Amino acid sequence: MKAVLDACVLVPPVLREILLGVARRGLFQPCWSDRILEEWARASARFGPRSEAEARGRIALLRAEFPRAGLPAAPGVEARLHLPDPDDAHVLAAAIAGSADAIITLNARDFPRHILAEDKIARRDPDGFLWELWSGDREAVEAAVAEVVAEAGRRDGVPASPKRLLRKAGLNRLARAMAL
Repeated sequence: MKAVLDACVLVPPVLREILLGVARRGLFQPCWSDRILEEWARASARFGPRSEAEARGRIALLRAEFPRAGLPAAPGVEARLHLPDPDDAHVLAAAIAGSADAIITLNARDFPRHILAEDKIARRDPDGFLWELWSGDREAVEAAVAEVVAEAGRRDGVPASPKRLLRKAGLNRLARAMAL
């Protein structure tokens, strides 16, 4: 499955790293456009200039790690799209141009399912998406979560609570499924 990761799921580090950890394990192919990555970097700037620089460094690493994830700009496709927020049309255009199966987003309002269905693209919230992947391959998803939890503990210098991290990332269904 090819899934476009909207900028809103790339900004929160725990959510982003769990999604990418699952992708590393081959459960889906992540996709993004340059504009999506730029939105992530700009959104990170609100946490300070260091956060934006860190995001740009992470973006460079992700481009190298997932060379097939980059999708071309699709201005011709974008021009024909009509979403509640015209500024989000580039995300759907990238998904269409890249033959993606889904857009992973927290932004349900601006990606109406009936509009996406016209191009056979599903809108998936990250919690439901990860729960579905966990239902199919518990070991892979739990390993990705464990890596993120361990990294959070290393970064903070104290053991991290998996339940707290998942809930803070909005992954309540996944946390319940994993019995955390």
